[in-house]
Amino acid sequence: MVGDSVYYIALSWAAVQAGTPSQAGVVMSVSALPRAVLMLGGGVIADRLGPRRVAIGSDAVRCVAVLAVAGLLFLTSPGLWPLALLALVFGTVDAVFIPAVGALPARVTGRGQLARVQGMRSLAIRFASVVGAPLGGLGVAVGGAAAAFALAGLLIAVSVPLLVSVRVRELPPDDNTADKATARGSTAMGVPPLMGVPPRERSREWGSDLVAGLRYIRRHRVLAPLMLAIALGDLGFVGPLNVGLTLLADERGWGAAGMGWVLAGFGGGAGAASLLLTVRGRLPHAGQVAAYAILAGSVAIGALAHAPGVVAATGTALLIGLLTGLSGVVCGALLQTRADPAYLGRVTAVAGLVSLGFAPLSMPLSAAAIGVWGTGPVFVVSAAVCGLGGVVVLCVRDLRRAELPG
Repeated sequence: MVGDSVYYIALSWAAVQAGTPSQAGVVMSVSALPRAVLMLGGGVIADRLGPRRVAIGSDAVRCVAVLAVAGLLFLTSPGLWPLALLALVFGTVDAVFIPAVGALPARVTGRGQLARVQGMRSLAIRFASVVGAPLGGLGVAVGGAAAAFALAGLLIAVSVPLLVSVRVRELPPDDNTADKATARGSTAMGVPPLMGVPPRERSREWGSDLVAGLRYIRRHRVLAPLMLAIALGDLGFVGPLNVGLTLLADERGWGAAGMGWVLAGFGGGAGAASLLLTVRGRLPHAGQVAAYAILAGSVAIGALAHAPGVVAATGTALLIGLLTGLSGVVCGALLQTRADPAYLGRVTAVAGLVSLGFAPLSMPLSAAAIGVWGTGPVFVVSAAVCGLGGVVVLCVRDLRRAELPG
């Protein structure tokens, strides 16, 4: 994750240096399309071939691609095309890597520890966001974009042997789904799943796996409404806390320093929520905790646009980070513990598609709406959308009563 943060700093800097601001924006957005389009297929691959194998392979490809571009930039000034190609490769590989990493915890530890692992992962995300940007900036300052890409590649390279060192266990006996049985049968004979199957038949098998995964989520009494709650929460949260916060800081005259304090407040609150679940490992009444945290967090989002100054805005952002971070970690833990491990790659892919594919669409809509109506009304509407996620949790009995395993 730290390597990813440095990579994005290097990519944005190199794109701005090599082209116009609009061209740089296109390069930065190139990775989003393959990631969104291929994410569901990446979940099928992770479940079919095993998340450990897929995570190692895709991470190695990311490493080689970033180091190759670093070497190219050291030798010459090739322009925008290698940056666009790198972004395309990175987004395509991410579509496989993200579901594979999401499916790994159930193969590494028992159900009683999955919530704690989710808290640890959230802490790692917060750590990477704090450490990665300064490291990327340092790399650019010392040796330009080439040095920053090299640093990102080396950081990702360190993660490859760490993934190799992870040992996974077999799926529990009660996870006897049909697609898992097929995979186990092939593996037991020493042949990887679908090896030797004609390409047309193989694609049909993978397509049926994808349909089976979507059907599994749709029919699940907890996962289906939980996905809807996550989607509503992300749609109401991503816009205001990304582009909306920048426009709010500019409107109020807080400047970059003021916006930095507000972001620090949000990050501190989210980190505290992750630390809470990491230490405790389990929160009682998880479904209700998620619902009330979403509802309270949505009220705080609406209040942020009416904060009288930087100090009040920072305190409100701290509360938003704590509440939305808590609900996010609990919802992620519920996904991990409620999903059959044989389907976890596809479940993670659907959740990733919602968060990384659909939710970012709210950013240009939020910016356009703020230009017409101002920050106050848009933040209130976004808060209402986010709050609907909490309403969904409270209205669905099985989700409201959902518990994390002890």
